Amino acid sequence: MAETRIRTVEARPNADSLVKPGELVDLIEVTPLTLNDRRIYNQLLENAWEAIDKPVTHVISKSTLRGSHNSNDRVGESLERLMSAIVKVAVIWDGEPAIERVQLLGGNLESGRSDGLLEYEIPARLRKIIRNSQVFARLQREVMFALSSKYALTLYEMVQKRGNLRWKASERFTLEALRGIMGVPKGKLSSWSNLKLRAIDPAVAEVNALSDFLVEILPIKTGRAVTHVEMRWWRKDGDASGAADRALQFSKVGRRVKAEGRTEEVRPAPESRPRPGWLESRGPALQTATYETARLRHPGYDIYFVESEWREWSARKEPAKDPDRAYLAFFRSYAEKNPL
Repeated sequence: MAETRIRTVEARPNADSLVKPGELVDLIEVTPLTLNDRRIYNQLLENAWEAIDKPVTHVISKSTLRGSHNSNDRVGESLERLMSAIVKVAVIWDGEPAIERVQLLGGNLESGRSDGLLEYEIPARLRKIIRNSQVFARLQREVMFALSSKYALTLYEMVQKRGNLRWKASERFTLEALRGIMGVPKGKLSSWSNLKLRAIDPAVAEVNALSDFLVEILPIKTGRAVTHVEMRWWRKDGDASGAADRALQFSKVGRRVKAEGRTEEVRPAPESRPRPGWLESRGPALQTATYETARLRHPGYDIYFVESEWREWSARKEPAKDPDRAYLAFFRSYAEKNPL
């Protein structure tokens, strides 16, 4: 029996996470982007999601994109880079693999007020790619903002796109393709040793420390030279996932020390700093087998979106004695009320 796939545009963002089409995860940057550019772009996609495939203008507050920075200058610079950015996306054309070159962001209008609005458009060719997408990555907001490099954010998105595949736990890339996906500027980190030391190893350490998955990237040689890599991933068990949640409470310096495995003392954030809301409500971690059971019983559903609905509903109830059984029972009821 063929597995039913949910269309990407039908997946729903929630309070904890946002959705990114898989085609926009494994894209090749012709114009390199920064970490801030990538975060802002993810926010623009999320804000436009309800009509992401429609030829309409979207509106967002500049303060949402600015985050903790006091100036809008960095937002404007990111928008200009996104407008000029050309990326290569792997697509199927007349049944054959093809490369489509598209712009990431269309025209936009920015208010002169620091607390003003931004109007923007998604280019037509990109809307078509998103409309036809059937693979997506679900990105946890707190993880997206906690990762400290564009290489770590890109690797996190790559793993989130692939983590729920039932029959696949590894993928091979040419070294050139990996450089392109990770956005390594041309002429930079040209040797395997530099690429591994400066980009791959730090990214793997951060993703392993902060996400729900563990990942490793292994070199593959042709002759004496590294020409390919194999990326492997697997979901953490409940204890490790809980450790990732706790890691999000450490300062950036502390997280980096923790990710690198150094022995210096890691101090938690001050007690006066509020714990992120999504961690407050997340509750006990579910077992990996529970997710697999949910996926088998209800193919085509976004199991993590249903989990967020269950957690929101259960927050008003007495704590479940068996959270895994409670989640599966809620999923059954949800599927009956919301048939595909």
